[in-house]
Amino acid sequence: MRFLAVVVFFLSCCYTAGENKPIQTFVIPHSHMDVGWVYTIQESMHAYAANVYTSVTEELSKGEGRRFIAVEQEFFRLWWDTVATDSHKKQVRQLVKEGRFEFIIGGQVMHDEAVTDIDDEILQMTEGHGFLYETFGVRPQFSWHVDPFGASATTPVLFALAGFNAHLISRVDYDLKDTMQKNKKLQFVWRGSPSLKEKQQIFTHTMDQFSYCTPSNLPFSNSSGFYWNGVALFPDPPKNGVYPNMSLPVTKETVQAYAKTMVENIKQRAAWFKTNHVLWPWGCDKQFYNSSVQFNNMDPLMKYINQNSKEFGVTVQYATLSEYFQAIYQSNLVWELRGSEDFLPYSTEPHQAWTGFYASRNVLKGVARQASSQLHAAETLFTRYRISFPDGPVAKDWALDKLRALRWAVSEVQHHDGITGTESPKVADMYVRHLVQGMMGVDELLAALYLLPHSLDIPSILGSRNHRKGVHQSLEQHVIVYNPLAWNTTTIINVTVTFATAGVFDDDGQPVPAQIQRSAQSNVTYDLFIVVKLGGLQHRKYLIKFSEKPCSRRCKYDWTYQAKGVQFERLNIRDWLKTGRRLLPVLNECYKLMFDQDTNLLHSITYLQEGRRVEMTQDFWEYHANEDFNAGPISDNYIFSANGAAVRAYKAVDMEIIPGKIVTEIRQHFYREETDKDYTYSITTRVPECFGSRVPCHRLEQIYRLGPLHLNTEVVLRTSSSLKNNRTLYTDDNGYQMMKRTYRKFPDNTLARNYFPMVRAAYIEDELSRLVLVSDRAHGVSSQANGQLEVMLHRRLWNNLAWNLGYNLTLNDSSVARPTLWMMLGSISATSKLYQREAIELQHRPVIMPIDQPQRPWKEKKPRRSSPVRSVVLPPNLHLLSLSIPGWNYSSDHMLHLRRVNSGKDLHSEPDYDRVLLRIMHLFEDGEDPELSKPVTVNLKEVLRGIGEVKVLEERSLTGTWNITTLQRWNWKTAENLETSNNRARSGGDEAFTVTISPKEIRTFFIHFATGNF
Repeated sequence: MRFLAVVVFFLSCCYTAGENKPIQTFVIPHSHMDVGWVYTIQESMHAYAANVYTSVTEELSKGEGRRFIAVEQEFFRLWWDTVATDSHKKQVRQLVKEGRFEFIIGGQVMHDEAVTDIDDEILQMTEGHGFLYETFGVRPQFSWHVDPFGASATTPVLFALAGFNAHLISRVDYDLKDTMQKNKKLQFVWRGSPSLKEKQQIFTHTMDQFSYCTPSNLPFSNSSGFYWNGVALFPDPPKNGVYPNMSLPVTKETVQAYAKTMVENIKQRAAWFKTNHVLWPWGCDKQFYNSSVQFNNMDPLMKYINQNSKEFGVTVQYATLSEYFQAIYQSNLVWELRGSEDFLPYSTEPHQAWTGFYASRNVLKGVARQASSQLHAAETLFTRYRISFPDGPVAKDWALDKLRALRWAVSEVQHHDGITGTESPKVADMYVRHLVQGMMGVDELLAALYLLPHSLDIPSILGSRNHRKGVHQSLEQHVIVYNPLAWNTTTIINVTVTFATAGVFDDDGQPVPAQIQRSAQSNVTYDLFIVVKLGGLQHRKYLIKFSEKPCSRRCKYDWTYQAKGVQFERLNIRDWLKTGRRLLPVLNECYKLMFDQDTNLLHSITYLQEGRRVEMTQDFWEYHANEDFNAGPISDNYIFSANGAAVRAYKAVDMEIIPGKIVTEIRQHFYREETDKDYTYSITTRVPECFGSRVPCHRLEQIYRLGPLHLNTEVVLRTSSSLKNNRTLYTDDNGYQMMKRTYRKFPDNTLARNYFPMVRAAYIEDELSRLVLVSDRAHGVSSQANGQLEVMLHRRLWNNLAWNLGYNLTLNDSSVARPTLWMMLGSISATSKLYQREAIELQHRPVIMPIDQPQRPWKEKKPRRSSPVRSVVLPPNLHLLSLSIPGWNYSSDHMLHLRRVNSGKDLHSEPDYDRVLLRIMHLFEDGEDPELSKPVTVNLKEVLRGIGEVKVLEERSLTGTWNITTLQRWNWKTAENLETSNNRARSGGDEAFTVTISPKEIRTFFIHFATGNF
């Protein structure tokens, strides 16, 4: 009967009739090692992570059939640099060469896919891939994204661009996964980009319901299954080697029961896939720290199953992920295509929508993005410096160390329990500490690049400090402003000062338009708004002169407008009986904003180009969450589960308007209670007023202040408009592409399951108008009613669920959050041209560096015309994604590099300071705009002439480890049966520097410049 059952099973699984093939099982040993989450990096290294690589290395060397896959590079690199002996390193090199120790993904971390920015995803992969290629000559070709909370459509595109042949995901909606299993649709070819289509498609494997862990239930034992090394102990490993929950050893008495359990699970999984190959992940979180006991039990179990394979209908073998995917590829099946849809949001149960983490730990999300922005600026500035002044006084090794420290910190926090805000408080503190330390180091680098000779010709600043005697002198401060983008810009910057009167002058001594007013953040400081004009990748020096006395009618500060505020009385919402009677306009060249003096709220916005008026209000609402899990669903770090509709988060509002000539500022304060002295929430809206200048008037900057929150509240900014969007909104996937989010009704939890991640941008629209928000950090966003766009900005939660309490994952976040959004309103065609660049300009605002404190002026010299560095300017639809000196030292010739790696010689080498990595991205989708969506042809030699003379240009894969002309990815068969070519041949001469970049393409190059450019 058993044999008959197996035959029926095989026939039902579409195996070839008459060929009673056994199920081929690929047992993949792995350890899921969170770079953070509950324990800090240091705690994890000490308790188990270092032991994983030490014991795995030793155990793989004892058996030729054994395998292991290594995923997160941060732990491996820490082990390699601080723990591994020379013997271990030699063993690892041999195991890697034999293909028995395989690096998967290869990034520093397994990055989150919902709230990470594309810049940082690429960074962390590049850092890990550079190390692996330099050290071992290997280039990861498969992903293992088993734990991110939902799957973005951007990730498969990036992996394809990096040269991957297959992608693996796991966490998708529970009900969707069930359907995919039943219909054998867990595997497909994913075209993540609607513009790139088949060019960057990739085969994708979705893990079944057991995900990346070995089945834990053993019917014959109370211990977890197949985890013979037990559960890791913190803070210290047990001295006797005995861990909790160690599985029963495999003996003559237990082997049959183990085999039956394993085979039954293999057959259950096989029924969900089209081929007779089963991926059987052996491991889970924090496993293989004692690999000896693991392999010494699995070896005899697998041997027993194979000896009885005819009876079981199953064969088992240790495997790497590449061996599994190679078998699937060779099956030569035709695979179903999936378009650019993503797998967000993600739910595990009817009342467990993992949409809360989109907004968890708002402050951490903001610091992470700030660090990323600062890193980008420093990378571009240091690259310019190295090319122009290779022998300049800024030590190249010191500078690269500063950059690498921040690269490491920014990469680290992209972990799927990092930037998500789902970690314990001490781990969140660790991330922030590493980021801040890295930013402080880069601040030092920026100061050196600006101030030391040969980086900026400013002898008047660093020269004599003699003061003129007997003459009253105002105080002076020098500020350097750097544009980190390859676009010319005219914009407004804000410098916080402590004097009420100031004048601003450029480096030619000419006055600059400015405005000064009392600061919104403090009663003892002032906001000095300055109009700056900068070329791409250009910096300029500005001189601020302060007066300790009020300015007379005619003085040298005439160009600075002193703005004064008009205060409006606090209004209680219970008194809002009649509204809309007293409307107050605020105008600029683009908009007319109307504020209602009966409520102190925004009433409407008219975009003047088309004279179209949209009713609009903005205020704060809050969702309340249960604290007792016995009373109903709870919210936590991960999950959003409100116990009802949102309610107003305030009972009174006051308003102040500060009319200006540079900006008009509207400050709205929201009070939780009518009698509260201090406000809990605020909106500061800045309307640019630079009539006739090139300052963009369409950008309405809004800065929010929220907190501290009451416990178990989740606060949203709700923008309610007259747009008829039918609750449909659009949000970005990782800042790369926009996704249409249609409102869906579910049997349970409809509210939370209609929340989506917003990394850079979100908008709603109807046939006539579009309302766009772009953000300086990730948030959750939804459209819960027609014309409504709400952004979850902050959360504070506590519940009594034992699991949350045990790991300290209740999100009792008492911080004050200060996020920024830019708002735009206009026609669909007008906003389509703007929002991509606006999102990037918000992320990479000009870097402002005061280089001294206000003091008496230095020895006066005649002002002389400066010679600013030449600008670097790309067309408006192209973005300079990266310009950096990675420092990894390997030959561009792969075979030459392999010979060096395999030579057995000391491989320590100095960083390569001459190779420049350049990435350029096309911002627009195919067909999105009549002009800006066209392919763009540029001569990179001409574009980069402002930096130096380009001598060599070589196109590479996304992370730089492949020469694009030799990269041949697997062509998976689909119904369309399209074959794609990744080759881009390049001719000699000037044509060798000319590239055409199509919609949504990201092109990566290695560049060498001529030495001694200036």
